[in-house]
Amino acid sequence: MNPRTKQRPPLRLGRIGYLNVLPLHYPLEQGILHGGDFELVSGPPAELNVLMNQGKLDISGCSSVEYGRHPEKYLILPDLAIGSCGPVQSVLLICRTRPEDLDGQTVLVSAQSHTSATLVDLILRQHVGVKPVYKTGDATALLASGERPPAILCIGDEALNLRRHPDYPHRMDLGEAWRQWTGKPFIFGLWIASREAACARREEVKAGARLLVEAKKWGQTHLDLVSREAARGSILNEAEMRSYFDGLVYDLGLEELDGLRLFYERLAEAGVIPAPPELAFLPL
Repeated sequence: MNPRTKQRPPLRLGRIGYLNVLPLHYPLEQGILHGGDFELVSGPPAELNVLMNQGKLDISGCSSVEYGRHPEKYLILPDLAIGSCGPVQSVLLICRTRPEDLDGQTVLVSAQSHTSATLVDLILRQHVGVKPVYKTGDATALLASGERPPAILCIGDEALNLRRHPDYPHRMDLGEAWRQWTGKPFIFGLWIASREAACARREEVKAGARLLVEAKKWGQTHLDLVSREAARGSILNEAEMRSYFDGLVYDLGLEELDGLRLFYERLAEAGVIPAPPELAFLPL
């Protein structure tokens, strides 16, 4: 190699910092699967959304709503998603009263996930028929201070920790609520590539996407191992962790795409996005 030739920097890969994506990332982080040169950036979905939008990541797991807001910037990685076709367990609205009684009441929402925040508003307004008031904040810190807002939208690991809080006897699992409302799976997150990176570093981005799909398939066939490892640092035991992973959807097949398109249609109807986006995929 010419000593003056600059080596390309690694691809910047965003990793959602929640347990729900562990089956996909475990074989990569443990060195079970190899390939690609990645700089890993971990964070909540909302943070990764911002980094993708700013062009600071090349590939990332992101909130589904981020693609809906900026489809011109991204390509969807085929057959990769994080969602559910029924209870998701880690996206919960916990309430001191029934959800039907939340009209005009305050719902505390996390700033960490844009998709969950928009989904809970769609469900409460269009399905349940109430119009709450939303406040952004840290649920765990607020509860520790002694405050008890009428309802809290919990996501990720926080939802797993708070789902049995004694002061919040009413719970709505947003994955199950969406299925009951529409009959469709719900896709909370997608893996997307920036169009700029896909153009400038086409083969590297495609190789990275193929590696992620391979990692997903490995995780799906080794859920017992992943559940055992995940339970070591969790309040969930191994059986509960396996039940949690079993309830998640990691594929992006025809049914999942139908659910995703319907979500975008509902977002457009609510004025959250201007129109349902065309789903553009990274060719592998």
